[in-house]
Amino acid sequence: MFSWLGKQGGGRERGGGDVVQTVTGGLRDLYLRKLLPLEEHYRFHDFHSPALEEADFENKPMVLLVGQYSTGKTTFIRYLLEQDFPGMRIGPEPTTDSFIAVMYGDSEGSVPGNALVVDPKKPFRKLSRFGNAFLNRFMCSQLPNQVLKSISIIDSPGILSGEKQRISRGYDFCQVLQWFAERVDRIILLFDAHKLDISDEFSEAIKSFRGQDDKIRVVLNKADQVDTQQLMRVYGALMWSLGKVINTPEVLRVYIGSFWAHPLQNTENRRLFEAEAQDLFKDIQSLPQKAAVRKLNDLIKRARLAKVHAYIISYLKKEMPSVFGKENKKKELISRLPEIYIQLQREYHISAGDFPEVKKMQELLETCDFNKFHSLKPKLIEAVDNMLANKIASLMSVIRQEESNMPTEIVHGGAFDGTMAGPFGHGYGEGAKEGADEDEWVVAKDKPAYDEIFYTLSPINGKISGISAKKEMVTSKLPNSVLGKIWKLADCDGDGMLDDEEFALAKHLIKIKLDGYELPGTLPSHLVPPSHRKPFQTAE
Repeated sequence: MFSWLGKQGGGRERGGGDVVQTVTGGLRDLYLRKLLPLEEHYRFHDFHSPALEEADFENKPMVLLVGQYSTGKTTFIRYLLEQDFPGMRIGPEPTTDSFIAVMYGDSEGSVPGNALVVDPKKPFRKLSRFGNAFLNRFMCSQLPNQVLKSISIIDSPGILSGEKQRISRGYDFCQVLQWFAERVDRIILLFDAHKLDISDEFSEAIKSFRGQDDKIRVVLNKADQVDTQQLMRVYGALMWSLGKVINTPEVLRVYIGSFWAHPLQNTENRRLFEAEAQDLFKDIQSLPQKAAVRKLNDLIKRARLAKVHAYIISYLKKEMPSVFGKENKKKELISRLPEIYIQLQREYHISAGDFPEVKKMQELLETCDFNKFHSLKPKLIEAVDNMLANKIASLMSVIRQEESNMPTEIVHGGAFDGTMAGPFGHGYGEGAKEGADEDEWVVAKDKPAYDEIFYTLSPINGKISGISAKKEMVTSKLPNSVLGKIWKLADCDGDGMLDDEEFALAKHLIKIKLDGYELPGTLPSHLVPPSHRKPFQTAE
């Protein structure tokens, strides 16, 4: 995919003399040599996240779908793939009771969880720590689908409300979601236009994505079931609900639409739904191209957390007495953990956002033997600092350089191909593209009305001056920068004046802009006035 060659790219020879040739290989090599020793020395894997494996670096981009029951998660996958997949169940009641990894396979079939976590080619081996209760509710659905050649999709069980559902799962649902969140490229939270309440379990699930805010997108599904006025209220209520559980100053991107292959129940917002679907598709389609940068970003986040963890553990070890009063001191240190965080922030100049959650850390420390903790080893910290300051930086420049030299890699197939070309492509026959496939000049149908205005502006020799045209054009209330571009497009012969056809074209372009469409960079051939077509094309 990307090269990792030469001294400038940070490449190096392994023991066997082989040169690391991919960014993926380079990241894996840095992790094994620089970061993993620090994690193992301070028991990072017992507190935060299991060690990364080969498959974690090699796997395709993954999309995690999370939402309450009957919000359309499984239907959304069916909509993207345009075909059923093994294990798929759709209904108004809670149907999906398992985590289903939908991945590419040469033949259609499914792999149960217990077999899946022993497959070294799949990035799920570390899920075995959640036990049989989870593995019995986990499966991989494989099928030969064009979309899945580029991405994998994780379907999650529908989230219910109430304490009963949380207990009856038999495994820590939020911990599983957190494990996936650390490894996926995109987290999509689905909401139903009629089901905006965020239950306790859903709230905890969203909170488990702490630190992964850049991956989260929100989909307001089934929006065609309400009219425009109701949709405004629904959108406002959704943003209010999200604001209570997602503590970020930025507003989350919410995609509004109806993501299934059925007729719209309410068509008055059709254009909005189509534009929103196109934006969401573009976001998902860009994931393969951004996969290397995402893995790099996640490794940096992991390295920063591992460093902070090392400082915390080594501080606790340093404060423990040698002989007497160990248990009392342990309790005191755990209760003083918030103060210790502040002290370490000042001593090592670390941001508060890099520290793990205090309550969770206190709970984990309760079961630990502080005597088995290690003192601070500066060499391990220096190795990670060197990785972040030099190796990662040089690798980042190689990624950017290689991305510019590679053809753009996007997701193809399924619903993605339905909006890429042809008369049903996004924006086809709208705005400046209107009339592109017609023989008659598209402006001609409104030209009689434009001519009436034209002749009130006192044309001389069939043309009006720029001053006269300006008086009429400014009545549109568009800014001068936009009107200046319209003038440039409409003045086909560049003589600083407009004839009746050029004036009609200017009015047409103004109408395009007022209708909410973008102006073209150059005038499309179908918009060139008939009397200007030959000289215009010759000039080109």
